Amino acid sequence: MEELELIGGGSMGTALLHGLLSHGLLRAEQVSVVEVSEERRSELALLFPGVAVLEQPVGAPQVIVATKPNHVVEALTALRNLGVQRVLSIAAGINLATLESAIGPQVAVIRAMPNTPALVGEGAAAMSGGSAATESDMAWAEQILDAVGTVVRVPESQLDAVTAVSGSGPAYVFLIAEAMIQAGVLQGLDPATADALVRQTLLGSARLLIEQDWDPAELRARVASPGGTTEAALRVLQTGKLQETLIDAIAAATERSRELAG
Repeated sequence: MEELELIGGGSMGTALLHGLLSHGLLRAEQVSVVEVSEERRSELALLFPGVAVLEQPVGAPQVIVATKPNHVVEALTALRNLGVQRVLSIAAGINLATLESAIGPQVAVIRAMPNTPALVGEGAAAMSGGSAATESDMAWAEQILDAVGTVVRVPESQLDAVTAVSGSGPAYVFLIAEAMIQAGVLQGLDPATADALVRQTLLGSARLLIEQDWDPAELRARVASPGGTTEAALRVLQTGKLQETLIDAIAAATERSRELAG
């Protein structure tokens, strides 16, 4: 992989950088990170020995843009005449047309929507290529996102739904975890025990989903014995329209993503 510049030294950008370095896809001396915060630059220098940590971009053939959305156009405009060949943007809500307009039509642009489990190497991301992006460019972006989880290709028109399902999805899981812990405490468990049981239950359930060749409905049926405790709990959840509420929540998140994208 050629030299790469990361614009924005926040948690998601540095998760990608950590994945690239730990998988041996880049060496430290091939990378520079641009970060406006002096305090954060000092932290990054300690986290990534050998990586150049800069206040201003110097340009590289390959760039990851991981700034806040309202700084993306400014960042890309500053890179416009610095020899950039490819850009991967992970900024939420900034469409390909805006990215291409800022960096110039000759540069291959890929827009991606990762999620926070990328911080532990278990992310889920989707990506779409711009008008100048070739198969080689798309494979480059896939390699980066694969280093911190799983990535799929979708048309840009589907990225709002991706944002709602997987981008925001961890928050839905965390909300369920909160409720399960609280319920355990109300039923007499001490908080530490409830917390440990819920965390492991969610981890084990996720592994079953990934490692077993059963769909979620079948897995649910295998847990719920007729007339048993799980069936009693599921009856309450279904009466409360949990599934319909989640569907409505994801629809609301999709619509909000469309609004933010303009």
